[in-house]
Amino acid sequence: MRLKGKVAIITGGTSGIGKATALLFADEGANLVVTGRRVELGKAVEAECRQRGVRCVFVETDHSKMEDCRRVVETALKEFGQIDILFNNAGIVTKGTAETTSEETWQSTIDINITAVWRMSKLALPQMKKQGRGVIVNNGSDWSVVAGKDAFPYVMSKGAVGMMTKAMALDYARDGIRVNAVCPGDTFVDRWMEKGYFEGDEKVVLEQAIKEASEYLPMGRFGTPEEIAKAVLFLASDDSSFMTGHLLLVDGGNTAQ
Repeated sequence: MRLKGKVAIITGGTSGIGKATALLFADEGANLVVTGRRVELGKAVEAECRQRGVRCVFVETDHSKMEDCRRVVETALKEFGQIDILFNNAGIVTKGTAETTSEETWQSTIDINITAVWRMSKLALPQMKKQGRGVIVNNGSDWSVVAGKDAFPYVMSKGAVGMMTKAMALDYARDGIRVNAVCPGDTFVDRWMEKGYFEGDEKVVLEQAIKEASEYLPMGRFGTPEEIAKAVLFLASDDSSFMTGHLLLVDGGNTAQ
């Protein structure tokens, strides 16, 4: 019950790392506001969290829209009267080089992976300052600290998340607010199993991805959402009370190579 009495907002909480974190936070006693675009999945996460004995509210949200971000924070304050933890998890994965990235891909990557993180933080920070305490955890990537091929817009966005994390940490340290980032490596998320996620023969593509991971990752496998969620819990709880401005790599040793 490390989060008993706390209120947490988790963006992009309908699947993958967001869902795993929501369920873990619920097990640890936190009341929750969970966001996402997919209502059916969001309501299912809401129900699972409530079954764990906490209060949980799902808010259908498009984080590329300021009005939606504002509605999330307003809902948290209306339902619970406080915001102790913000996990900026919502994000998209985009591919391409500087030449092949389209204007549309560039803008959507910025809107979701960068601007939404800033907006949600901007909206939650006044309440955290008022409380004299708060924790923001941003979802970065191992590509927040190293680059990868054919992922130019995504790498750019996650590098920005890393520097936003450090800048906010310095600006709000004296307000009792800690800001850190979890930086996952390749993680086997449940969306990979959804029909239409991969182009071509999905089973072959997925099997090839798993085979390649076993070859290039030092630990020989993908991470799991639950493993990443445990790192988020560490950063969100008092277990990391003297940490701020830190990018916590959870990448199976990828960036050690």
